[in-house]
Amino acid sequence: MKKFLFVTICFFGNFFLLNAQYTETINSNRPGNSQGAFAVGTSVLQLETGVRLGKNEHALRNTETDIFGIDYELRYGIGFENLEVSWMGSFLFSNEKIPSGASQDEIKYSNFEYNTLGFKYLIYDPYKRRSFEKPNIRSWKANLKFKWRDLIPAVSVYAGANLAFGDSPYMVPNEPEISPRIALITQQNYRSWVFVMNFISDKLTSDFRTYAGIFTLTHSFNSHLAAFGEFQVIKSDFYSDNILRAGGAYLISKDFQVDLSGLINFKDTPSRWQAGIGVSYRLDMHSIDELIISKEAEEKLEEKEEIKEKQEKFEQVKPKK
Repeated sequence: MKKFLFVTICFFGNFFLLNAQYTETINSNRPGNSQGAFAVGTSVLQLETGVRLGKNEHALRNTETDIFGIDYELRYGIGFENLEVSWMGSFLFSNEKIPSGASQDEIKYSNFEYNTLGFKYLIYDPYKRRSFEKPNIRSWKANLKFKWRDLIPAVSVYAGANLAFGDSPYMVPNEPEISPRIALITQQNYRSWVFVMNFISDKLTSDFRTYAGIFTLTHSFNSHLAAFGEFQVIKSDFYSDNILRAGGAYLISKDFQVDLSGLINFKDTPSRWQAGIGVSYRLDMHSIDELIISKEAEEKLEEKEEIKEKQEKFEQVKPKK
């Protein structure tokens, strides 16, 4: 979950590096609601989908609404490694119970909650030059020591269009058929931890603009299992909330992931809870990255490999404490 490998090196004119977005294992945004900064990789088609159920209880209206939803996201890496196009959305089924004298009336309705077509582009990657750094052969701890540069995140920008299909009860009043959505995305990777922040401006041409921040912390316990916690702030004249999510994901194969998650909020107009399960699957059509480097870069890589071999031998023969 939001785990990335960095594998491609390019040389053009003067020596520089271009970081690849493609990873050996699937790179999924599920089960949280934030987007990671990195794309899926060129010619990778990825489906992320799940179902959720929950309940909303509105203290002022005295209503209870049972909800069942289907979430989906289709992602594809196009053109070059830094860019991906995505289609994300949700379809909801609701059963609302409204007090009517001594009994309750039930109103059932369903429609799209949202559909958004967008593009994400990585504009800054602080990890791309680190493949040439020399390890410290005298200190294993020094290689793992925290460095201030670890606080520098990768940064992406996102631009999309919300597409309204018909008159949905989940949309804001008088929502236009097409409205823009933009976001700034940052991601910090530190050992087995990943911290992602999304700053979102949504429905900018509607009467009810929405601003949101999503902050997701993920921890990988091993190469298969990861857990996450997430906090989301939503500000709008139509709906504002503070939401807490948590859950985990399990990597079944390099192209297939399953996940579980839950949601609660911190108000009673309405109070909300949800639980969900989902899967992520990728169709990997990515070709083998071609390594094109200068003679100077090649010498640095060879030197780095020699240092690594010496360090491994040193670790094997050093006295045990």
